[in-house]
Amino acid sequence: MQRSVEDPAVSNEVNLDGTLNMLLAALDCGVRRVVLASSSAVYGDDQELPKREDMVPRACSPYAVAKLAGEHYARVFQELYGLQATSLRFFNVFGPKQDPSSEYSGVISRFIAAVLDGRQPTIYGDGEQTRDFVYVADVVRALILAASSSKTGIFNVARGESVSLNRLLQMIGKAAGIEAEAKYGPPRPGDIKHSLADVRAGQLIGYSPQWSVEEGLRETVRWFRGERPRGGI
Repeated sequence: MQRSVEDPAVSNEVNLDGTLNMLLAALDCGVRRVVLASSSAVYGDDQELPKREDMVPRACSPYAVAKLAGEHYARVFQELYGLQATSLRFFNVFGPKQDPSSEYSGVISRFIAAVLDGRQPTIYGDGEQTRDFVYVADVVRALILAASSSKTGIFNVARGESVSLNRLLQMIGKAAGIEAEAKYGPPRPGDIKHSLADVRAGQLIGYSPQWSVEEGLRETVRWFRGERPRGGI
C-alpha cells in the first residue's frame, strides 16, 4: 500500500487496468468463472470489528481504491455479460517463499529473516496495531473452493483472529527458539490500525481456516531455515 501512496498512477495502472484487462480477456476466451484477489484494505479505517463483507468500504489508499473498483468491475461483468465472478478479500497472507527483501513482502517474512539473522526487526508505530494473519495454505484452499463453487460474491479470507505486531514478534521468536526484540519507527501514512475479519460468510463456498497462526509460523520458520514445510507449500 505504501508504494501506491507514493505513486498512485502506477498503482491504478497495475491493479485496476490489469483487472479490467483480465476480465476482458476472460470474456474473449469464453471463460466461465473468474476469482479476483481483492484485499482487506478496502475496509479502511472503519473502527468497527470484525470486518464483514456487507460493511460500507472506507478505502484509505490508492491501492485500496483500485482493489475496491476491481470488485465492482467483477460484479458488473457478471451482471452484464454473465461472467461468474467471486472476489476474495485477503487479509494478511504469510507463509514460505515470501521474499523478505521485497517491498511487497509481508511483515512476517521480514520479521523472521531479521530474527534468524540476529537483527532487530523494525515495527512502525507502537506495535499495538493488530492484523488478521492467514497462512498461505488456507488461502490456496479458498482459491480452489471459490473457483469450483457455484456461489459468487465477496468473501473474506482470513484466520478470524487478531494479533498485535508486538505479540507476533514474540510468537516468531518462540517458533525460532530465539529471543526477539524490535526497534520502533514512526507510523506510516495509510496504514490501518486494527484489522480482524468475520469469516463466517466463507462457509458458503466451503471455506473455514484450518491453520493457526502458530502452526503457520512454525512451518514458515522451517522454510527460512532450509527445511521443507508440511503440506508441500
